[in-house]
Amino acid sequence: MQANTVSKTAMGTAAIRAAHQLLDDKPLLLDDPAALPLLGPGAAELIHASLRRHQGLSGKALRSHIVLRSRFAEDKLREAVVGGVTHYILVGAGFETFALRQPDWAKKLTIIEVDHPATQSAKRERIAKAGLSEPENLMFVPIDFEREGLGDVLARSGVRGDERVFFSWLGVTMYLRIPAIEATLHTMATYAPGSEVTLTFRQPLNGAGLKLAALVAELGEPYVTFFTPEKIEAEMRSAGFSDVEFLTVEKARQLYFTPLRRDLPLPERINILHASSR
Repeated sequence: MQANTVSKTAMGTAAIRAAHQLLDDKPLLLDDPAALPLLGPGAAELIHASLRRHQGLSGKALRSHIVLRSRFAEDKLREAVVGGVTHYILVGAGFETFALRQPDWAKKLTIIEVDHPATQSAKRERIAKAGLSEPENLMFVPIDFEREGLGDVLARSGVRGDERVFFSWLGVTMYLRIPAIEATLHTMATYAPGSEVTLTFRQPLNGAGLKLAALVAELGEPYVTFFTPEKIEAEMRSAGFSDVEFLTVEKARQLYFTPLRRDLPLPERINILHASSR
């Protein structure tokens, strides 16, 4: 995407999270009361007008993946806060709403959203129009992922290298080239030992993935990098991470799909991992 344009895939992801609030069974996999207000007036009507897309097999599968990755990251964050993490850094935050709906256990965190300036500007406008407040513990930090180092950007924001931080890097790596991914991972691993990251990656395409890849390419945000689980684990360990844990289909079943949900399918393969720095 261009640095001066709002990410269309980020907007699409926001709409999917909002659709989850309207269309799926309670208790929700991701309870996100800020999702609809952030989209603005008429969002619910637009979602209901697109039921065929949202409730088709591919629509449900994508929605399941989108809400599952956020739920898993937030569950890992809660564990990390108990362990002493002080900063929550969302890299490529898009229209993520955690800071707007943060639970009590998160209020002592410094929450930093890192993203392209245009996307951040649009998000802040939507927050204001929705009558929502930017919490005092939230910082917006602009970045050009292909041209700037994450460490330099965070240092300008006052994040010290001796602090334990938790990074969330969801739905981003597939849009970046390998050098930018490796540089970002190495930077994440330089923070205090015990810092953590939850990220997603895109495996080589098959089936429905080919259709989604074609769609995002039409939006001007094509996938450019793919990893097998073995390759991404090697990248994580080379960068300085250990305890690399994949959210497998079986783990997802046990944690989030037992009993099996009637509304959302259990993903056939999951591209989510969590790791800690050494």
